[in-house]
Amino acid sequence: MTAGVNDYDSFAEAYDAENESSLNNAYYERPATLALAGDVAGRRILDAGCGAGPLFEALRDRGALVSGFDRSAGMVDLALRRLGSDADLRVADLAEELPYPDDTFDDVIASLVLHYLEDWGPTLGETRRVLKPGGRLIISVNHPTAEYCFARLSGTRPDYFATYASTDEMMLGDVAAPVRYWNRPLHAMTDAFTAAGFRISLISEPQPIPAAKEKFPEDFYLLSTAPSFLFFVLEA
Repeated sequence: MTAGVNDYDSFAEAYDAENESSLNNAYYERPATLALAGDVAGRRILDAGCGAGPLFEALRDRGALVSGFDRSAGMVDLALRRLGSDADLRVADLAEELPYPDDTFDDVIASLVLHYLEDWGPTLGETRRVLKPGGRLIISVNHPTAEYCFARLSGTRPDYFATYASTDEMMLGDVAAPVRYWNRPLHAMTDAFTAAGFRISLISEPQPIPAAKEKFPEDFYLLSTAPSFLFFVLEA
């Protein structure tokens, strides 16, 4: 079965099952994001693009007061199933005005979502608006060299300095899930952050957690020598 491009409603359950235990998500991106967030007890956090809620759940378990939203109603339904009907979850689009008042959150976490957007300006403006003064925006995105290196291995030579869309197909069990990402160079990312009024506090290229080495020996080596994702901590 083949789903539509970025149609997470059509492959929500398959994606959630993959996300739960995959190397990239469960042993690499999610632990790295939680490590950057640090001690979150008592902090008001917005999980922007929450998917089926695994990060929301981990933050809540650590004592944070979490709200979340996702563009996919199917994903939000799965998150409600995981987190309970009293969880503060909404269907909303990261590219549009966010349904929260000014100065609401101590942290906004955007985990692997910004690379779906061509224009980061409005979204960064909205996240800064809902952050309290001095609040943090914690971001993970596709590493700017990952698509470039993959293309070179396949015999093409893209322009690293361009901002361009590319489509990849994830195989989630028997579901072919095409996703479209926007690739951009590192300087375009940092320029967008500073233009939105953020101060860059940290740029991180973490390793997968050690437990992944035994479970995924071949992929662990590849990921530990060529990062898939890039992480930022920004201050409002």
